[in-house]
Amino acid sequence: MSEKKHRVSRRQFLNYTLTGVGGFMAAGMLMPLVRFAVDPVLQTTAGGEFVNTKVKVDELTSEPLRVDFTVKQKDAWYESEEPKSAWVYKNDNGDIVALSPICKHLGCTVNWNADSANPNKFFCPCHNGLYEKDGTNVPGTPPPAPLDVYDLQVKDGFLYLGKAKPRGEA
Repeated sequence: MSEKKHRVSRRQFLNYTLTGVGGFMAAGMLMPLVRFAVDPVLQTTAGGEFVNTKVKVDELTSEPLRVDFTVKQKDAWYESEEPKSAWVYKNDNGDIVALSPICKHLGCTVNWNADSANPNKFFCPCHNGLYEKDGTNVPGTPPPAPLDVYDLQVKDGFLYLGKAKPRGEA
């Protein structure tokens, strides 16, 4: 009698087998998608990395100096070095200021003292954008916001720059 109770019909056996195989195949297809979505969240980021600019702090003056440096970046499996630059100077208090040269209007590169009609200002040649020496945008010109400010550190007399952040976050 117990044999009849636990007997599985051919139809039930095929149903169980196909459901198990289908579930296994679905899990095999979904696992890479789940890993793709969750893996970036679990990755440790190297936040706060500072790059040596090879500029001695003692050599900085009140005149903005263009400082070029490279940042190592990893995009999936491809590692490269990205060239970057900053405008660095000492303000009236003797504090070091490092400004991004990227215009907030259309992303062109600003230059110091490049426009003879507007001396002692950062000038964007794309649409005649102007910034004051401290990076604030001149009212009535195209840039909608001030230049970004780099995080910076001084180690062993050399200037190290981090990431550029908008003025409110620096």
